[in-house]
Amino acid sequence: MALNTKKVVAGGLVSGVVIIVIDFIVNFMLGARMKAEADAFKPGVADQMMQGSAIASSVIMDLVLGIALVWTYAAIRPRFGPGPRTASFAAILFWLLGLIFNAGYRQMGMMSAGLWWTFAIIWLVSFLIAGQAGAAIYSEDTAAV
Repeated sequence: MALNTKKVVAGGLVSGVVIIVIDFIVNFMLGARMKAEADAFKPGVADQMMQGSAIASSVIMDLVLGIALVWTYAAIRPRFGPGPRTASFAAILFWLLGLIFNAGYRQMGMMSAGLWWTFAIIWLVSFLIAGQAGAAIYSEDTAAV
């Protein structure tokens, strides 16, 4: 069965918005700690990360992540079946990939192990919620090719 591209995009945008909202809340709650650790690594880097272009880039990346998450859900759905379990599989895949890609921040000393693990737990929750939200939108009825 073909993927329903319109539903992938719609579910992906919902998923991306969930990630953006959680990122906003986390940045509000952990902002001071993130700024202190980033500035301890390189003074002024935290201010660069809060410029408009960096924020816009982050929002766009979150939307792309959401679409990719729902696309992955749709792609594995025929093998694992529709529903929350399969959405969780896709979310855990993205979480693991995120851990690998972001390990460099900890290894470079830009982020303490404690903050990195805090984010690891938050990312897991974020991807699980976003995956469930996006999967709830996705269906294969009236599939578009």
